[in-house]
Amino acid sequence: QVQLVESGGGLVQAGGSLRLSCAASGRTVTRYTMGWFRQAPGKEREFVAGITWSGGDTSYADSVKGRFTISRDNAKNTVYLQMSSLKPEDTAIYYCGANTGFWGPAKQLYQYWGQGTQVTVSS
Repeated sequence: QVQLVESGGGLVQAGGSLRLSCAASGRTVTRYTMGWFRQAPGKEREFVAGITWSGGDTSYADSVKGRFTISRDNAKNTVYLQMSSLKPEDTAIYYCGANTGFWGPAKQLYQYWGQGTQVTVSS
């Protein structure tokens, strides 16, 4: 089993930055595809960014492209999401997910999830 714990969320003004972290335990996720999703109140959980096990390929939702950067440190079993130029519409609970090598934005591909971290962007 894989346990994922997100951290780094908080309240930030529009235009500001935050860096989210997702620490994995229980099993190394070195060979896992990792992703970040978010869910705003009353909305479905949506894909934000994904990264392959090697870090060689990344993918982003159009709404965050150019503002967010996903990265990973396999030695630390940790994935990051650097968020810049934040907008009020980025307000959501951000979830980290892991899957055993599938690639794509569908949340159904992910077997493991963290509990989420709240990001609130004020205008």
